[in-house]
Amino acid sequence: MTHLIFYEKPGCVGNRRQQALLRAQGVVFEVKDLLSTPWTADSLRPFFGDKPVAEWFNASAPKVKSGKINIHAVDETQALSMMVQEPLLICRPLLHYHDLQQSGFTAGVVLEALNVILEPEKDLQSCPKDSNASVCEVTS
Repeated sequence: MTHLIFYEKPGCVGNRRQQALLRAQGVVFEVKDLLSTPWTADSLRPFFGDKPVAEWFNASAPKVKSGKINIHAVDETQALSMMVQEPLLICRPLLHYHDLQQSGFTAGVVLEALNVILEPEKDLQSCPKDSNASVCEVTS
């Protein structure tokens, strides 16, 4: 049995769309609340792999969109510290499958291991409520 853990923001429209695609492709998963999980820098870091630090962030998070946080000016330690304190900043979903982890609903080690087929013409990463989102989604 597949044991994928899907960390979501409860109520997120984008996460619901992503979960629907997984179900349609026969992927069984457990949903957990990204915002209430007690993250540490060590538990969070593996989800980002070798992505640039700026891609770890939810580009639609209010502090990122407003410019309060310049995601291109923070280092790994700063980013992890901010995300532990405020998980809304994390690019989601976070996906954990056996020993594989990834952030975002784009091609990556977890979706590849599960043989999930992403349709290039369907953007399931950006927020459907924010057509300007370039990396991750957020809903109120």
